[in-house]
Amino acid sequence: MPNIIVVSRDGTEKTIEAENGLSVMEVIRDNGFDELLALCGGCCSCATCHVHVDPDFNDRLTPMDEDENDLLDSSDHRNEQSRLSCQITVEDKLEGLRVQIAEED
Repeated sequence: MPNIIVVSRDGTEKTIEAENGLSVMEVIRDNGFDELLALCGGCCSCATCHVHVDPDFNDRLTPMDEDENDLLDSSDHRNEQSRLSCQITVEDKLEGLRVQIAEED
């Protein structure tokens, strides 16, 4: 199981052991980060699980699909490192992944 580093909106970092096959959103939600709303439960329909991903991991992530891209366009806090955490599946190759929970829109 890889470790993932989650940075909350106030800058607090927490390293979490993540189970392969879960989404990063599920891992964050299940580890007490209440600021990640994940209102749609991971259906890629709300963008309330928006995170900024460490750029060192860009080549290890599954490319963003059109639905995810469209949802992120609705955020005032989108940047080049924006992803929906429900669309990132935990895998061993993501060991050390660092994500910061994006500001709420």
